[in-house]
Amino acid sequence: MNIQRLKGSQIIIETLIEQGVTHIFGYPGGQVLQIYDQLYRNQARITHVLTAHEQGAAHAADGYARATGKVGVVLATSGPGATNLTTGLAAAMMDSVPVVAITGNVPTYFIGKDSFQEINTIGITMPITKHNFYVTDIRKLADTIREAFRIAKSGRPGPVLVDIPSDVQAAEADFKSWYEVAPFQEEYAPETEIRKAVELINAAKKPYIYVGGGAGSRNLGRKIMALADRIDACIGSTFMGTSCIPDSCERFLGMQGMHGRYASTKANWDADLIIGIGVRFSDRATGNREAYVAGKSIIQIDPDFSEINKNINVDVGLIGDISFSVTRILESVDKAEHPAWMAQVEAYKEEGRRLQDEMEKAADNPFTPKKLYDAINEMKTPETIVTTDVGQHQMWAAQYLEFERTRKFLSSGGLGAMGYGLGAAIGAYLATGIKPIMITGDGSFSMNLIELATAVTYKVPVVIVLLNNHSLGMVRQLQVVYCGSRYSATLPDRQTDFCMVAKGYGAEAERVTDLEGFKAALGRAMASDKPYVVEAMIDTWELVLPMLPNGGTIDDLITAKEGRQ
Repeated sequence: MNIQRLKGSQIIIETLIEQGVTHIFGYPGGQVLQIYDQLYRNQARITHVLTAHEQGAAHAADGYARATGKVGVVLATSGPGATNLTTGLAAAMMDSVPVVAITGNVPTYFIGKDSFQEINTIGITMPITKHNFYVTDIRKLADTIREAFRIAKSGRPGPVLVDIPSDVQAAEADFKSWYEVAPFQEEYAPETEIRKAVELINAAKKPYIYVGGGAGSRNLGRKIMALADRIDACIGSTFMGTSCIPDSCERFLGMQGMHGRYASTKANWDADLIIGIGVRFSDRATGNREAYVAGKSIIQIDPDFSEINKNINVDVGLIGDISFSVTRILESVDKAEHPAWMAQVEAYKEEGRRLQDEMEKAADNPFTPKKLYDAINEMKTPETIVTTDVGQHQMWAAQYLEFERTRKFLSSGGLGAMGYGLGAAIGAYLATGIKPIMITGDGSFSMNLIELATAVTYKVPVVIVLLNNHSLGMVRQLQVVYCGSRYSATLPDRQTDFCMVAKGYGAEAERVTDLEGFKAALGRAMASDKPYVVEAMIDTWELVLPMLPNGGTIDDLITAKEGRQ
């Protein structure tokens, strides 16, 4: 390994390349000029993707990471450049996505003097990153970036920020290239706790395996299905666990919780044992927590010790390498059969189908979300990556779309960031080369549709399915439930012509009003090599059902719309 005398800006690029980075998403500015000069000089070795906004860059890095499991990288200047990253960093933090953000800052001798575009980036991002660094010593720059990568992908992944003043970028130091860093070695759950978990599983009559984003990011689908077969359990998921288990798996009931599938939510509540793998038991998953835990035992398997007993008290917490814990349990549990429980689960599935059929028959408009998503299922392949924005369209996607591969559903779960989907689709496509579908609503699409410019420029053939109900649908639905149908600011009388806007950016677009028109337009979009918007005009008054109200119990589950709200 040769030692070279390099400027800080050169060290940054060399270290990124050393760490296996092929794409970096960002937007230039005064305090990262030197870094961008090195990107220009090294464009044959590392690809910079210029987004339309720093938030879009952060979401693109996030989508890149979710689609591949690699660390996504985003670059921004000081001041507004750094503050524009915050929504993207918070989304990555809440959903445990490995991202490294590099920001420039004013020279160290100007810090604290209210210099132009000076901001306390470290202070602002500390609560929304796994860790952050402020580099003042050029000699520590390379090792700091390496440490950022190691932290981002270790244990429970997350975003790490490195803030680098411009005078550090200009300074010189000796640089010696190194290896791509490996994650920190995870601890293993003690055998005493494994045995406790096995005893609970062996004693259970109604076991339910509950998988989350942590299980999906570790590609544990096959092991979890093997465990379910051995102990005769059904499987459900959190929103973030979508696509971890193939929908073709007969034991998989889909997402449970506030807007989960009927059978999955019912089985989750009625189980006498829940095995939570990479889940955090959030408020939307549990509803009334006291009622949720009553009469059942709970095993929680997670790499993050702070998640154990955070939201609910569990009987056994297995901390550390979750693949190891699942493997040891699989090796140790007794083979079991629970015919009565499986019969009950089948009854839940049948009831769920009946409720769905009744909703379809009662719909005011035959162009229902269910039929729309069925058409998407028919058109996409097992390799298709689907991203979403946030709102009703997002919950319908989790309920109705079918997946056979992990890392195929990318969406902002914990933060619920409207405007996430298009940036994520761009990042996912540039990472994999797989044509993505992005599903959005008229409210969410308005947030970050400027990234159409990025998609067109970089020839990302994303299919954008825009469900336009002339409403901020999810908040309006909450107003139905909690505010007596008083629609404050959720029925905006906007005159935006989304197709015209999309064409102005250089994308293709068309508007449809019925199912046959949608299928034909979707086919044209899937065949196109350009970004393509299919705007589907749907009923304003559609609701996402079932719905478990905040703080409610299974007895409060809303399964039907009572008339036109």
